[in-house]
Amino acid sequence: MRRAASRIAIAMTIAALHVAAPAIAADYPQPLPEEPVPAVAVLPEKYPESWVFVHDLHFNSLPDGRVAVVDVAAENRNVKGQIPAAQFGNVLPATTRPEILVGETFFSRLTRGERTDVITIWDAKTLSPKGEIVLPGGKRGLFVTLKNSLQFTNNEKWALVFNFTPGSSVTVVDLDARKVLSDIDLPGCSLVYPTGPRGFTSLCADGTMTSIALDAAGRAGPTVTSKVFNDIDKDALFMSPAMVGRTAWFASFTGNIRGIDFSGAAARDLGMFEIAKPAGGDPEWRPGGWQVITADKAGLLYVLMNPHGKEGSHKDGGTEAWVIDPVKKALVRRIALKNHSVSIEATQQASPLLVASKPDGSLDVYDAATGAFQRTIVGVVHDPMTMTAAR
Repeated sequence: MRRAASRIAIAMTIAALHVAAPAIAADYPQPLPEEPVPAVAVLPEKYPESWVFVHDLHFNSLPDGRVAVVDVAAENRNVKGQIPAAQFGNVLPATTRPEILVGETFFSRLTRGERTDVITIWDAKTLSPKGEIVLPGGKRGLFVTLKNSLQFTNNEKWALVFNFTPGSSVTVVDLDARKVLSDIDLPGCSLVYPTGPRGFTSLCADGTMTSIALDAAGRAGPTVTSKVFNDIDKDALFMSPAMVGRTAWFASFTGNIRGIDFSGAAARDLGMFEIAKPAGGDPEWRPGGWQVITADKAGLLYVLMNPHGKEGSHKDGGTEAWVIDPVKKALVRRIALKNHSVSIEATQQASPLLVASKPDGSLDVYDAATGAFQRTIVGVVHDPMTMTAAR
């Protein structure tokens, strides 16, 4: 009888499982359809203005630096693609053709051996390499990325590469012919700011700036050195400006804004004005971070501000973005950031977004007009030092 009872119990259990199976299956996600392998997406030739290039130096593994292409307006699937940028790389998206330039360095044994510096040219649609220009001398500047270490001139036909050995110089590269045109010594000066139709300016350690026009062969032509305008000992400038047309707006360590006009053959200093400092700083409000100033399409400036500003706080990041009208020389509004941030970038939409990168690698996105928080984008990069909005 016990055996019969056991058989009846087992039969009833099996029957119950058959009845419950459809209900249990309905509670779980159904399998996704099979995807073809390989499956490769193609990006648009011209990127939407809500897309941002987020440069990840990847300090924990510098040979594995990268640049993520991120749609900061999207609710999900924000990351559209990624390209490598090895060993303190530099990224420079073109606007006249669907290409992305990356200045990078390789060693034959990954971290040692023969050094090779290159400009890699990436196809913006497929994110695949389409060309490479070898830079001679092993002297491309290797330091935490600054946008003005790689720039265009001559209507994006040439690239300017800043070198640092620690002797400073600039290599002029013909992008169409895929060859180096010249090397120009820059004793005591740093970085490159495209100037005039075919030339560049560099900021110098004595507080001046030197503008060099280039001839049709890419060689150094007339050179103009300005008067001293940058008081480096008392109020140095952050060297990455916000560009509005051909005017660069630089923030200073103590909270001043200086304009420089790069439209002519020689750079022209437009003077400095002070950002009004409301009460509440401890000890005072100052710009702080890595990429501390950016501009939207309408020409408004956004400055990353730190309430604990003092001598030596210029890399500490900030908790607010102050919106400045450089024409009126006035503080328009203040955007309270949800999190402490190290860099900011404004998108180039008619209604811009403000992107703030956090030390943990995530991005906070705000409505630049209202300051309203939109979203946090996580898992994009490790060390988002600089960002470049698509144009």
